[in-house]
Amino acid sequence: MNIFDAVGNTPLFKLQHVYRPERGVSVYGKGEFLNPSGSVKDRAAKAMLLDGWNSGRLKPGMEILDATSGSTGIAYAMMAAQLGCSVTLCMPANVSRERKQIVHAYGGRIIETSPLEGSEGALQIAARMAAEEPGRYFYPDQYNNEQNWRAHYETTAEEIWEQAGGAVTHFVAGTGTAGTFVGTLRRLKELNPNICGVLMQPDSPFHGLEGLRHIGTAQYTGFFDESLADEELAVDTEAAYAMTRRLAREEGLLVGISAAANVLATIETAKNAPDGSVIVTVLCDSGIRYLDEPVWTMEG
Repeated sequence: MNIFDAVGNTPLFKLQHVYRPERGVSVYGKGEFLNPSGSVKDRAAKAMLLDGWNSGRLKPGMEILDATSGSTGIAYAMMAAQLGCSVTLCMPANVSRERKQIVHAYGGRIIETSPLEGSEGALQIAARMAAEEPGRYFYPDQYNNEQNWRAHYETTAEEIWEQAGGAVTHFVAGTGTAGTFVGTLRRLKELNPNICGVLMQPDSPFHGLEGLRHIGTAQYTGFFDESLADEELAVDTEAAYAMTRRLAREEGLLVGISAAANVLATIETAKNAPDGSVIVTVLCDSGIRYLDEPVWTMEG
């Protein structure tokens, strides 16, 4: 086994304390924080890098270049070590210190970009660098790479379907690149067209849910398909912070803020779901990446 083989097959956790089941409605979180680099992004990074490797576009000794808010970059850095490649990541300067430290621990190089321009600013710089030196870099372009959503179509959705015994009725997720939402929901709807897709987003363009995009103001990817969503729910940053602490202290799940935001939207969905519903969301990444953040020092 190598590090690529360890990606996926994560558990499905039933939430029993932050949500008290009513009317037979069950809420589950897919434990993506248990992937080898600590996030759901391992799936997309694996698919994109192996696609490049197998096609010959990524060769030993080449430099992997992409824009990232952190998690995909960490996955790239981990996998690049296995492939014998170097990594350069364009990353907004305000991402958590822990994310930067993890990238450096794997030997990755970070080019910090304007925090005011967010993911879009990092993407513009990465695209320009790739265009200027095409022979130096392998540029997966996670925001537009079809392998991103296909990784979830082929693996995440199939795992959820099997683990839920084919009983899943709702899938809830936010979007960064939109790969998890699009790929997972597209396949689940093929398996059962009646599955309800709930798109979670921050409640404001100016929010503290790192890695998540506000639908109305974000510049989206070529494969984002909002029509897959049957419902949309907005989540408040401070409420997500509080749920992050609750998940650790009541469920034993040390996950990140985006995972907590997903859980909040899932619980809100459960309030109006039909009796017997099985609602699944994604616990995107590990809370270890946020231990230096204010979320852990706030009251509550």
